Amino acid sequence: MATTASISSPDSTGEPAELGVTGPLVDGTWLDKTSLGAVDHINPATARVNGSVLLSGPPEVDDAVAAAKAAHPEWRALSPDKRRRILQRIEELMLARVPELGRLMTLELGAPIMMSSALAHLCAGWFGYYAGWADKIEGATIPPSPIMAPGLDYTVPEPYGVVGAILTWNGPIMSVGMKIAPALAAGNCVVVKSPDLAPFTVARFAEIALEAGLPPGVLHILPGGPEAGEHLVRHPDVDMISFTGGIPTAQKILDSARHTLKPVLLELGGKTASVVFPDADLDAAVAETVRSCFNLTGQGCNLTTRLLVHRDVYERVVESAAQAAAGFTVGDPFEQATALGPVVGAAARDRILAVIDKAAGSSRLVLGGHAVAADTLPPQNRDGFYIEPTVLADVDPDSEVARHEVFGPVLSIIPFDTEDQAVQLANSTPYGLGAVLYSRDVTRVQRLVPQLQAGTVHVNGASGQPPGAPFGGYKHSGHGREGGKEGLYEFLQTKNVFIRA
Repeated sequence: MATTASISSPDSTGEPAELGVTGPLVDGTWLDKTSLGAVDHINPATARVNGSVLLSGPPEVDDAVAAAKAAHPEWRALSPDKRRRILQRIEELMLARVPELGRLMTLELGAPIMMSSALAHLCAGWFGYYAGWADKIEGATIPPSPIMAPGLDYTVPEPYGVVGAILTWNGPIMSVGMKIAPALAAGNCVVVKSPDLAPFTVARFAEIALEAGLPPGVLHILPGGPEAGEHLVRHPDVDMISFTGGIPTAQKILDSARHTLKPVLLELGGKTASVVFPDADLDAAVAETVRSCFNLTGQGCNLTTRLLVHRDVYERVVESAAQAAAGFTVGDPFEQATALGPVVGAAARDRILAVIDKAAGSSRLVLGGHAVAADTLPPQNRDGFYIEPTVLADVDPDSEVARHEVFGPVLSIIPFDTEDQAVQLANSTPYGLGAVLYSRDVTRVQRLVPQLQAGTVHVNGASGQPPGAPFGGYKHSGHGREGGKEGLYEFLQTKNVFIRA
């Protein structure tokens, strides 16, 4: 039986050393063999094998979709208050198991334990939030038209049926909350394609959901790669796709989805800018920007990876940013003091270092820029995929490092002189996920917020992404929203009903 239940005994650090085996969950059963067989899972913090993943292929997708389709009528017909209670129970069980979920995430991603635990806690909050919506999905009554026959005209929000959810590897527990919770609250069944790089925390969540009383056919988990994802998107019995990931994969998904014309929600990349004016609280602006940039070792879509600074305070901010980044503790992700863990793998490490090396030729390398020296790491982490926190100043706004996601611990700092130039720089990338303004001038904020091409704009600090806030992007950052009422209605379609008097 492939589950996440068999985590090995603690090692010398007191933490579990291995993850065991995980694989597909189809109709309430964990499969012990699959069409594509097993692959090793590598712990990014140690470069050692710490688990095994049974990969899903088209046969497993077919079985999961068939079971979800069969289960949907009963799940949809379940009274909303019963769906609410199941989602509330999922939240309760997740909160009780935050330490376990955090450890799993740290083992599979190398994320610092403090961050892993915080993300697990946030995920539980999404289930509590959408539990509250499960019995509050309402339509509207349409006023009669004076030139039409009299009668009653009203709308009914209805679930799509079977939703395919494709999760990203860099914190899939957040995608669990943002996608699965609203889809279930809306009355859909869900087939999840979990990332082969990080499938264990998602599998543990599925065990919790079943324990909470979720009917077995309502949720299915398929760890796998592109084969599983493409087959899920093309499947004629999958009614909607929700995807988080990169632009190239999104383009392939849209191409595959055209065969069945199914709707696709896309939450893609970002190149969020912090825009700092001289009247801002500079210490707070620097501290929050640097902390965000290096969250999850820079492996996040909405992290503030660009710092745009007015020239009057530019050098002061550059120096402060370098000092803040230099103060980050790099090391064993199970240590509470560790702020920066490894990147996801050797290929990612080499790619990021190549981007830094290229950028250093036209920028000022203020801090970092190299792989972390092995002898500065704890013995168990010396083969891990660690990169120094890196700060680049005087970055060319048209360069690769300024315009595209690095997905590593790299901060690019760029000067500006005027408000118009600040807006132009903030909007100069293909992305439009987020932006942050730092200024005490309320009239300036009111002028600039409408000009920023971003799905979320924070002023003088970020919100931490509460479940009630919609999240999504403009331009190449995708379309559709996750979170809040908007995120719920992404998983509903509206039926209009007219009854003639």
